This record gives sequence, structure tokens and C-alpha cells, in this order.
Amino acid sequence: MPLNPLFGTLNPSQIQQITSDNYLSFTDGANDFAQQYLPEIYEAEVERYGNRTLSGFIRMVGAEMPMTSDQVVWSEQNRLHISYDTVQPLAAAGNVLDLFVVPTAGLANVITPGMTVVILPKSGGDAIKAYVADSGIVPGSALAANEIQVFPYQETSAGAGQIPIDAVGFKVFVYGSEYPKGSSGVLENVEPSFTQFSNKPVIIRDRYVVSGSDTAQIGWVEVAAEDGTNGYLWYLKAESETRLRFEDYLEMVMVEGEDAAINAASANLFHTQANAGITDFNAANAALLGTQGL
Repeated sequence: MPLNPLFGTLNPSQIQQITSDNYLSFTDGANDFAQQYLPEIYEAEVERYGNRTLSGFIRMVGAEMPMTSDQVVWSEQNRLHISYDTVQPLAAAGNVLDLFVVPTAGLANVITPGMTVVILPKSGGDAIKAYVADSGIVPGSALAANEIQVFPYQETSAGAGQIPIDAVGFKVFVYGSEYPKGSSGVLENVEPSFTQFSNKPVIIRDRYVVSGSDTAQIGWVEVAAEDGTNGYLWYLKAESETRLRFEDYLEMVMVEGEDAAINAASANLFHTQANAGITDFNAANAALLGTQGL
């Protein structure tokens, strides 16, 4: 009886040459994937998304601190350079001014005559460099304690200043000082201060479960751990990823934490104490940071 070919018709050739009659092609509908005995298997796990973790930064910079209480209180140093946000201009005749009111809600005016400042209009516009001619913190000054008088370096006329009025306000940053030859020393000094914070711990939970049947089925796949190591490991990768995900939560909760607004419906869902993260920093407390900075 004749032999029927199992995987299509193959014609033998007298020479070792690939032809359309003796070569299996996947482009031919008659010779599909089912004709192959074994597929090519790529044994290594593909890292399509690269290193997927977020944790590690706090550990690397040494910002971890152990605690055993329900509350932690710490103090932070304030910014080094002198800067004030939302400095309001005093009323001036026309459309120019040279007098400013430094915000003193929880702050102190430490700008003294002789300092050089950069004035930035908050609604947009070019930065203006100016010289501080007078300040209310100097004894005998006619200005109020939170007022300063500046002269722009590009001022072309005497008397009124050359700074356009900005209804939104200005940001003033001290970048140096300039004193005439033979002048007296600085009359005031800047006292460093610190800001005190308090926070409470957060309970974070995750879970990894493996059954006895899964532990008995050992699979060998080349996996790549997020610490850079790899190898043929017993494939319980879910345990490793659960741990990595939990470490990410440890860090992101400290960054994205929200200060809860408690009502009757949510009183039992989360804590009533404030637990704000970095992105939920209360702007009302910004004045407590002493002299503001860049």
C-alpha cells in the first residue's frame, strides 16, 4: 500500500539544497505550526518593564529611623538663603513703586540695607535686580518693621522706583550684598531656626499565600531579581514580588499620604490624626518654616 505523507508532500533532492519541495515553511497554509515536533523555548524571563520598583531611595540616603511609639516628633533645619514669597507692594503713585511689605505671618523681616535682591513678578515678567536702600528693622528707619525700600540697578530716574506694579505680588530672593568703601558693618544678623514636626506611624499590610500543591510542582525558569541577580530558581516568584510591592508601599505612603477630613461616614475607616505626606503638605503651615527659600 502507498505511504501517505503525514506533514505534506516532500520531494527528495539529489543534492543538499533547500528548495520549495523539501523545506517546511510556515508561510504555507498546508505546513502550519502543528507539523513541528517541538517549539523553540526561550527559558529566560523577559524584563519588559525593566526595574519595576520604587523603593530603595530612602534606604540609600539613610533616611530610615526606627520607632516604637505611636507618635514621632522631629525637627528640621530651615533653608539657608533668604527668600520671601508673595511680597506685596505698597501703594504708589502712578504705575511704579519701590516699597514692599514682607509677609511676617510666622516670619521675620531679615532683609537689611546693603543687600542685593532679585525681584520676580509672580504673574510673569522679567526679573529685576535691586539694591536694598532701607529696611524697617534698622533702628531709626521711618519704615514699618516689615517694609523694605529697594532701588533697581537699571533705574534711570531719581525719586519713584521703576518696578511695574504686579497685583499678584512678587518673590524676593537675596543673592548677595554691596557696601560702599568705608561704610559701617552690618547692623542686623540672621538667627537660624528650626521647624518641628510630628507624625504617627501607618499600619501597612500585604499577604502572600502558596498552597501545598504549588510547592510540590517545582518549575525551573531563569528569573531576574530586582537587585540585579538572576539564575534558575524555584519558581515562587510571587513571594519576591509581594515583598517588593510591600517595600514600595512603605515609601510611597510617606510621599502620597493625605490628611484625612473625617466625617460620620468615614470615622471608622481611617485614623482621625493627621498623617500628611510630602505631596499633601499643608500650605497653611508654610509660614512656620521661618525664612522661605528657593
